[in-house]
Amino acid sequence: MIYVGIDIASEKHDCCILGEHNKKLESFSFSNTRDGFISLLAACKKYAEPEQTKIGLESTGIYGDNLRDFLRRNGYEIRTFNPLLIKKSIQATTLRKTKTDKSDASFLASYLARELPDPDPQISYHISELKSLTRARFSVVGACSKAKTQLKALLVQVFPEFHTAFSDVFGVAAIAILRKYPTAKKLSAARKTAVAKILSEASRHRLGEEKAAMLIDLAKNSVGCHSETKALEMQYYLDQIELNTAYIRRYEAAIREIMNEIDSPITTIPGIGLVLGAMILAELGDVTRFATPEKVLAFAGLDPSIYQSGKYTPASGTMVKRGSPQLRWALLMAARSTIVHNPNIAIYYQKKLSEGKHYNVICSHIAKKLVRILYSLLKKNTPYSLFYPQISA
Repeated sequence: MIYVGIDIASEKHDCCILGEHNKKLESFSFSNTRDGFISLLAACKKYAEPEQTKIGLESTGIYGDNLRDFLRRNGYEIRTFNPLLIKKSIQATTLRKTKTDKSDASFLASYLARELPDPDPQISYHISELKSLTRARFSVVGACSKAKTQLKALLVQVFPEFHTAFSDVFGVAAIAILRKYPTAKKLSAARKTAVAKILSEASRHRLGEEKAAMLIDLAKNSVGCHSETKALEMQYYLDQIELNTAYIRRYEAAIREIMNEIDSPITTIPGIGLVLGAMILAELGDVTRFATPEKVLAFAGLDPSIYQSGKYTPASGTMVKRGSPQLRWALLMAARSTIVHNPNIAIYYQKKLSEGKHYNVICSHIAKKLVRILYSLLKKNTPYSLFYPQISA
């Protein structure tokens, strides 16, 4: 049996191979290329076959994905470790402040030989695709929100009265006007018929000359400043919003296609739609890899921290927040949504509210309840029922 620790980096990886009784067999670096991967295989096969080889590496984002896939295709099982766990373990074994890629690889190999956790589960194609899609969508939604915030800030400067004419300044008609007339001065010089035509086409003939007259009047009496630079900035943020919105729709269409194909019971819970359900499934992976719902809570970082020393025993601990931030965010959003759409959750929410609990505290409690429900539904592959017994527990 050999134990292989690999420290992951963007361009090269460091490897340490240990034999029985922590005997160092080989230590080397290899490039993050196909030739480098082949050299790793050759080094491992010198000492043992794949079934007698245990490989461990830190979970370091995208840099190790290709290596993991390559090793699995060649018959190797992979163990992935939480970087925080490895860091704390290293600190517990030495007082020296020594950190190199080579020493990290050596520690990973010795840690693997000592602990030997279960190998990582194989991730299905659908879950892998959902993870990429939901994370990409999450990133684009954030960029779109930022662009909207910047656009609102510019509007306050160039046309602060604009929002009084539209209930939503990011609606189709409002955006169409801003594209043609990005400042109050430009709009004030426009013809009413031209403005009315833009409004009519953008709103499917619901708006027309009356709204155009209102906008022109607001523009003529606006206190906003005119700046060609700010007008150019307006166009930039409008382009960003349009592009991001288009990609959000494309991501959501792809997500819906996969979710319809896998037909998961997660969407049978009132308040959890296809996109939010996809994000939870993608971050959770195969639920059978967790022995209990408490393990899922820990993975999501929703379990409370515990600190007891001597006579000091706190009444309750704060949320750990050391697990998957994406899963934690999705579960908390699901908690907020189910308060509105799920009658059982709504009753629980009102009960806690009457006890004086803060809204965010209640949401965290609901998220924990949802984890237990999801664990049962996904493990048994059964749809949710409003008479589900654990919801009122």
